[in-house]
Amino acid sequence: MPSVVARIGVGRLALLAVAVLAALLALTFLARGKSVREQDRAHHVVNLASSTSTAPPASATASVGAMDSEIGQAHAEARSAVNHQLAPAPSAASTTSAPSPGIPSDAQVRREVHMLQQSQGVAGSRAKLRADGTAVPPRSAPGVVKDVIRAGNEITDFPYIWGGGHGSFIDNGYDCSGSVSYALAGGGLLGSPMVSGAFMRWGKPGPGKWITIEASNGHVYMYVAGLRFDTSGRSGPRGSRWQAAQRSNAGFVAVHPPGL
Repeated sequence: MPSVVARIGVGRLALLAVAVLAALLALTFLARGKSVREQDRAHHVVNLASSTSTAPPASATASVGAMDSEIGQAHAEARSAVNHQLAPAPSAASTTSAPSPGIPSDAQVRREVHMLQQSQGVAGSRAKLRADGTAVPPRSAPGVVKDVIRAGNEITDFPYIWGGGHGSFIDNGYDCSGSVSYALAGGGLLGSPMVSGAFMRWGKPGPGKWITIEASNGHVYMYVAGLRFDTSGRSGPRGSRWQAAQRSNAGFVAVHPPGL
């Protein structure tokens, strides 16, 4: 009885082997590609849809991407060493509230005065940096921009904690991307925290009229109505993220929210 090789032929057998090998390689590539896409999505965006806790999760200091390349200029603190109140949800931070019932505390009075001033805004198209480190939006700014500024004010002097603001928007410290994410969420522009590298591909490319985000794989900051919101360059551990001084944008990718 003739052998299998003799019946099929050496040439045909070689072609069959090549076809089988190509099919195996294609299946391996597709499986690996799916895995990489899933890892990338999980690495860059934290879905908070199912999160209802108001306490910082235990995973808040877990890896959230590359280490902040400017952490040395951010007065970073370890989470275990921070004793600071929790921030409200971004949507609550950006909402102007009615006067508190009963006799308000001094802190409530100051907060309500600030909110009244912010609701009125300042003339022109540039936000104003106040002595207390908060920003007052321009009257001419869109409501979304005003809400971003109000949310930024809520955490402007919060501690810098690497990974802060990524396990939950509600935290007691924020890193660079956690800070930017919180402020943008206050304006309804973001539903989940993002790491700095993910902002390089977010929104529309180039600078915006009201908001420009400058992102790299290691750091992110933004300009809102002319003021810089940045964890790098603060005056101290409780220094304001709002800064009037410009900085070099070299090595960063500029993006902006559509329409802003």
